[in-house]
Amino acid sequence: MQIYTYTQAEKDLAGVLDYASKTGEVLVKRPNGELFMIKPQKRKSSPLDVPGIPAGVSADEIVGFIREYRER
Repeated sequence: MQIYTYTQAEKDLAGVLDYASKTGEVLVKRPNGELFMIKPQKRKSSPLDVPGIPAGVSADEIVGFIREYRER
């Protein structure tokens, strides 16, 4: 695990965040010895966020199928 000084982290925050993104976490040490951990936050995705499949059906055809089903 990489430890950056406060001054290093302040000068290159983008680099520190990139490193944390690649490795999972980074420590930043203040001059008084206090340590802070920087970790990337996991993205929350919807369970409905699924990749589509090529069905070969147009949006108009889908709407037509739905209308036909509702008229039954």
